Amino acid sequence: MKHSLAFSPRFAQRVGLVVLILAGSALAGPPLICHPFDIGDAKSLPWTGSAWNLSGNQSYDTGNLVRDTITILDANTPVIVHMETLRRATLFAQKDPRAAKELLTRLHARATAGEDALALFDLGYLAETYHQWLKGQDPAAGLDGYGFVKKALTLRGSDAEMELGAALITLRGPHQDHLEHSQRAIAGAKADALLASNLASRFLGNERQTVADVLTRKTNFAGGEQ
Repeated sequence: MKHSLAFSPRFAQRVGLVVLILAGSALAGPPLICHPFDIGDAKSLPWTGSAWNLSGNQSYDTGNLVRDTITILDANTPVIVHMETLRRATLFAQKDPRAAKELLTRLHARATAGEDALALFDLGYLAETYHQWLKGQDPAAGLDGYGFVKKALTLRGSDAEMELGAALITLRGPHQDHLEHSQRAIAGAKADALLASNLASRFLGNERQTVADVLTRKTNFAGGEQ
């Protein structure tokens, strides 16, 4: 006996919704990796074009990655430059597991050598970026990067750019922490032109939402209204 499959309109609607959610999530990608930061004319790791990926930079010698990254981080540069540098470093590190581990080891030693807020932030932000991108080959697996970022904020006192980093790390929770980091980042932008520019930029290239929109949960980072 042949049986025909009949789908109710409600079932079809649910299937369609699931497909849209999955498609949106796939397009969004890991936020600490797929969203490039505006750093103006500041020096960072070499990059070509405005794409988030390694387009045009595959020839970079990752044997220099640790040295180049730490040189940039040790310079007197804004926190957002550190965030973009660590994002690029993670993309390069995917091609070189040894460099990925060495960079983490060096930043861990740098952070635990004293009570330096920026060094703690760099370690925590790199660990969280690794978690989002390196997955099965993540040398920071088991390391609570967000914990280091929170400690950095405690030592720093007030740093709206660090708050932006913490807000992006907590996009998927914890919700209350994310809300507080977001509020402090947005409030601090009044006195920080670079931060204001980044908050006004389109998140993950989506024309419907800015970074500020995402932080205040006006839209989700898959592109749909909440």
